[in-house]
This record gives sequence, structure tokens and C-alpha cells, in this order.
Amino acid sequence: MYFMSDRKDDYRLLDHLDADSGILPIISNQDEETFESDALPESISILPLKNTVLFPGVVIPISAGRKKSLKLISEAHEEEKFIGVIAQKSPEISDPELEDLYTIGTIAKILRILELPDGSTTAIIEGKTRFKLLKINQKSPYLIGDIEKIPYSKSSQDKEFMAVIDTIRDVAEKIIRESDNIPSEAAFAIKNIENSSFLINFISSNMNLKVEEKQGILVEDKHQQRAIRCLKSLNEEYDKLVLKNDIQSRVRREMDIQQREYYLHQQMKTIQEELGRESYEDEIIEMRQKAKKKKWGSSVQSLFKKELSKLQRMNPQLAEYSVQRNYLDLLLDLPWGEYSEDNFDMERAQKILDRDHFGLEKVKKRMIEFLAVLKLRKDLKSPLLCLVGPPGVGKTSLGKSIAEALGRSYVRISLGGLHDEAEIRGHRKTYIGALPGRIIQSIKKAKTSNPVFVLDEIDKLGKSGHGNPESAFLEVLDPEQNTAFYDNYLEMGYDLSKVLFIATANNLFNIHPALEDRMEIVDVSGYTHEEKVMIAKKHLLPKQLKEHGVKSSQLNLRKPVIDKIIESYTYESGVRGLEKQVASMIRYVAKFIAFGQDYKVSPEITDLSEILGPEKKRRDIYESNKYAGLVIGLAWSRRGGSIIFLESTISKGRGKLSLTGNLGKIMTESVTIAKEYIKANKKKLDLQNFDFDSYDVHIHVPEGATRKDGPSAGIAILVLLVSLMTQKRVKNRIAMTGEITLRGKVLPVGGIKEKILAAKRSKIKEIILSEYNKTDVDHIEEKYLRGITFHFVSDMIEVIKIAITNQKSVGFKRL
Repeated sequence: MYFMSDRKDDYRLLDHLDADSGILPIISNQDEETFESDALPESISILPLKNTVLFPGVVIPISAGRKKSLKLISEAHEEEKFIGVIAQKSPEISDPELEDLYTIGTIAKILRILELPDGSTTAIIEGKTRFKLLKINQKSPYLIGDIEKIPYSKSSQDKEFMAVIDTIRDVAEKIIRESDNIPSEAAFAIKNIENSSFLINFISSNMNLKVEEKQGILVEDKHQQRAIRCLKSLNEEYDKLVLKNDIQSRVRREMDIQQREYYLHQQMKTIQEELGRESYEDEIIEMRQKAKKKKWGSSVQSLFKKELSKLQRMNPQLAEYSVQRNYLDLLLDLPWGEYSEDNFDMERAQKILDRDHFGLEKVKKRMIEFLAVLKLRKDLKSPLLCLVGPPGVGKTSLGKSIAEALGRSYVRISLGGLHDEAEIRGHRKTYIGALPGRIIQSIKKAKTSNPVFVLDEIDKLGKSGHGNPESAFLEVLDPEQNTAFYDNYLEMGYDLSKVLFIATANNLFNIHPALEDRMEIVDVSGYTHEEKVMIAKKHLLPKQLKEHGVKSSQLNLRKPVIDKIIESYTYESGVRGLEKQVASMIRYVAKFIAFGQDYKVSPEITDLSEILGPEKKRRDIYESNKYAGLVIGLAWSRRGGSIIFLESTISKGRGKLSLTGNLGKIMTESVTIAKEYIKANKKKLDLQNFDFDSYDVHIHVPEGATRKDGPSAGIAILVLLVSLMTQKRVKNRIAMTGEITLRGKVLPVGGIKEKILAAKRSKIKEIILSEYNKTDVDHIEEKYLRGITFHFVSDMIEVIKIAITNQKSVGFKRL
């Protein structure tokens, strides 16, 4: 009932009426039986109501918003005229016609008009008697229609009717007692209503019924039938209220005082149980259907059924439900036992590798060998390849080509800076927000259990208090263990043995020895000048033209121009910097094309300074060696091989040795070893007359901002000091690398291929190496060695004889 639930605003409106108005809240001072209808005209003003029905004898407030309604209410109140109040069939109609109104309504009188603070107008109206609307005579300024009064029929006072009335009164009082929102005065008002007809009208008006249901009670002529319909609706409302209170009572007993949200969720759950509905049942059924199509083993199937039954018992509104649901979704999405079929077309695989990568013959040969063995064996475990080389040589892109050649899915994760072991093994699903590791997530993304999996920059794994990721990779990359790789979130083993893992790294020094032992190392060295030219023409230029929307006919980079770009604007082992310069050339052309201006389709070498700016690297310093104490050494870094310049000066002093150029501890030790060796072998080196205590020596390695360390510069430092002390120049265009000992031995060093490529880029003609490095040179393709003479030495005297000439230094000074 409205009166018995939330319609308190109606009575606040009635509170605005003063005591002299003679209007009692709710109860009229005149019922339908005593209403004198002789004064009613045949035509009367009609007031349509959208959302309620007025009953005879009942006082209700109505809000008027339509202009016609406001005018009608105003005039009727001033002239104290009766009006006909009738309900609309649909509340959406703003200007109703005869067919939009019910035919039975109530004659009413306007008791009071209130202007509320929000600007709305509310009228207090009192129902008198029922009428029937015959037709509409006038639509403006408001509806006026012909009516016919419905005669009042007295109710029979038989026992059955009186029993129904008593029951209505009893049920209404029960509702008042059950509801916390109904004031106790309501029960007193109902007890004081003696007229049975008015009691029915009063209760029907205040019940929470639809307009059509209230209208059905109003149009009922027989009091007994009207009472029965009223009692039926009243009983339904009482049942709802009892059920609601019962639900609230049960939920309140289970509710945690500190969790109000939990209370609301439990209330929803209880309501659903009372309605006989199972929540989220469709999702459970869908999961079962997906599970039937999975190719998992009995252990996984058993785990899934157990976890699914646990999900069914959970309350869907709890946070744990989403965690459990995500876990089951992962089990369903993982490709258990699903493998893509490998393509064993060897010629096609070779063409794809050759198409995408120029050079890299060793890597391509290794992959073709793997395909050949896999084609014969069918069940060969995938190798664990680690491609090691400087940036920009195509290590990462090799993975895509291999995946295409095999017909497998391709996934890649970047490991640079990763320092949390949970990123690999996953988080335990004991808290909200837990996720599987990146290995399992990538397998899910690949949708097959045998993808080509690129582990990019594995040498840049970090360490922190959250564990060591390298330890997790020991299991991932071990063929004997990864058949059941354990993920903390998955909580069971997953077979990774069919995955083709390809790791990439810039150097091996930062990789854990146990992890390196599990991988097959494949060196991916830099490119020669000739290879860079071919890569630029076949790969970089077409790719950048496409990305910039420029046609191949709109730009022609000839070989001399590409040669100049490589020599003067790049200095690297790979081709990443070359690609950037090619892109700059294309952007320069694109600007002229966009403006519709003329330009050179084939730019000249002389145009490069305008397009790319001044040359970034000058070669004149590499080709001149006029001074004693100037030596070119070969070094290796993460960016590949490079040449380093060692220069020195000598002056009168007290035998002080100064070192500058950001040198590391090992390189400083090499200087000390070289100096002591020279002192011990003065006669062999023709320095028996040199007074070491009378001269200060200063050694400097340019590019002081760059840290330099390692034993590779040992023989270069030795040659530097001998050249300085004898004032004889070092041979032109010769470079050297090797470690020295106090016994005068020359020991081998690493990174030979990268150092040779760096020497070729700098136009070095001769290289001095340890004889133990001869095997390294023998494994390098002939094209990388072309144009260079190698000297393999075993002791330092040989180095001096090869490197130092008899030519005196410019500005020779006798020491």
C-alpha cells in the first residue's frame, strides 16, 4: 500500500492545509452514498490522470504539469466547480483523445492548490462519485465532455460480504504491523472507517497496484466483487511483504557487520533462490561444452571438473568468483595437445630465409639442418638456439622467418629489464589480480603448443628481491625438464618440449653459465660493406618506401650514394642506423612530392650534406700515421667490433706514467705489464740506452666518455710504448688485438669476426692476432677476409718486428 510504504510525501502535502479547511487527511467528509448529484451538469470539465486512479470519498494530491490541466484546475478551484477525473490508458500520451481514456471516472472537487518551492503545482482533490464519459465535446482550452452519473448501489450486509470486509481490515492491519515505514496512525484510521464502500475505495487507492488494476476495481459495480478483488490484491501485497521481511531476516543473521556490500550480495542471492533461479548457469554450461572439445589428459580433465564444481558452489558476487572464473578460462584457452603441422618443404624454407635475410649463412644453415632432421625423425625435440650478435643484425626478425618457414605460430617476449621471477612462473592464484607467467600467456596467445618462441634480449635479465628470472629459465630451456614446466598460477605442469625457443643476446658475459649451457650458441656477426649495400637495396629501401607512401619510381638511390651513406653516416655492425638514414632520404623526397615541387629522383653524393647533414664520421685520421706513439687497436662491445686509437707523448721528467681516457682496471694492468716487459728486454728492443727514470710518459685513449676495459689492447699498448721510446712510426693501416704476459707471450682474445669487420669498415689492410686465434679466422667466410693480411704471432718480439717501421716520426726528437 502506498499509505503503508513510501507515500509519505502525499501526507506532507496535506500538512500544508490549515485546520480550518475542514479537510481531514485521507478521509473525506462526504462519502459516495451521501453525495447529492442533482447539481451535476450533463457536460463537465475532464482532468486526465497519467499514473493513478481517484476513488470516491478519497482525498489525494496530484501534480499538474500540462497547460490544459493547470488552467482547468485553476478555474475549477476559483468557481468551486466539480470536475471529472479519469485515468489515461497510457501515461506516454501528452494530449489524450476519447479513445485514450478509460470510460469510468470519478467526479471530484478541488480542495486546495499548492505552489511548491520547486515551482511545481499540486492540487488536493476529493473524489465524490463515479461517472461514465460518453463523448468529448470540446478540446480547448481543456477537455469538456458529456457524462452520465453511475447510480450508487448500496452494499448488501450479508455475512459473507461482512466477512470479506473484516478480512480486508485484518490484512491491512497486518501489513501496517509488518512494515517499518508505515505510521501507527494508519491502523487507527482504518479502524475508524465504518462505511464498507469507502473502506474498499480507501485501501484500493493506497495499494501499490498498476493503473489498469485499480481501474478494474473502480469499474466494478457490485460491492461484493469489488471487495473480493481488493482483498486478493491486498493478500498478494501482504505475501510480498512477509517474503521480503523473511529474506531480510535470514540475510541479516548471516551478514558480517563490517561488510555491508556482502549483505547486499547475499540478499540478491537469497532472492534468486526464492525465485527458483540458478545464477550464471549458462556460463557453467558453456564451459562444460568447451571442455568436451579439449584434447587434454585425464589429470587436467579431473582438475577442471573439480575446479568447475568449486565455481558452482561460489557466490557469483564474491571477489573470489572472478579469480576462479579466470583460472577456468585459462584452462579452457590453453592449447592442450594442439600442435600445428610443420611444413617440410625444404626448398620453400630456404627461399623464405634467403628472401628475408641477406647473409647470415651459418644461422640459415643451422635451421635447414634442423628441418631436415625433424623431417626424418618427426619427433625431434626442438633445439634451444641463442643468436648472439650486435644490435641491428636481424636476430629478432629471424624468428618470424623461421616461423613462416615451418608454418608455426610466432610469439615473442622482451626480457630486457625483467627482474621478477613471477613474470616467468606466474603468481599464485590466492589473491585477486593473480596472473599466469608470460610463458603460459604467450602459449595461450599462440593457440598451439609448438610455436616459434623468441626470447628477446635474454642477456639483459635483471635481479631483485622478487627472485631471479634466470633460474626460472633453467627449467623453461632444459629439454629434460620443460616437458612439465610448472607455472605457479596454473598449478600443474605444461609441456613445452615441442616449442622452438630462439633466444637473442648482444653478449654472453651477462648470461648465467648454467643457462648458457642449455642453449646452442649461434654467432650472428655484423655485415660487410658489400652486404650492407645489398641489404639496403633489397630490403631497407623497399620497406621504407612502402612505409612512407613513396613509389619506387620516385626515388632511386644508386650504389655510390649508398656507399657514401654507409661510410660517412653510419658506423655500426648492423643496419639499424643505415635504415634510419635511408628513411631520412625518403622523408626528404616525400616533402617535395607533397608540395608538388621538382626534385632529384636520383640524388648525387654532393647532395647528401644537404639531405642528411654533415658527415658524422671522418676517415682521414684512420689513414694517417705520421707520429710515433700512435697505434690502432681492435675492440669488441655490445654494439659489435670497433677500432680504438691509442696515442701517447713523452717528455723530460722523473719516470711518471699517466693514463687518461676512462680506462678500466684490466687495461691499466696491461700498461704496467707492457712497461715492465720493455724494461726487462731493453737490449732486444734496442732501448738499452733509454733512461726510464728521466722521462714522463702519458698514454691517452680518445672518446673519454666511453668506458674502455679488457685485455685485448695488450699488444697495442706494447707497440705504442716501443714506438714512443724509439721514436719510430707504426706501420700505416695496421691494427692489432691480443693479450700480453710478463713472459712475452701473446694470448688469444674473443670477438674476432666483429673486430675484422670493424677493421674493414676503417679500411685497415693488416691485422696482428695471436696464433691461437688462427682457428677463429679459419671458420670465417672468405668474403669477410678479402683485402686483409693477417699476421699470427706467439710472442711480443714478433709483434714489434711486424708493426714498427724504421721510419722516424714527424718532429723526431732524440731521447
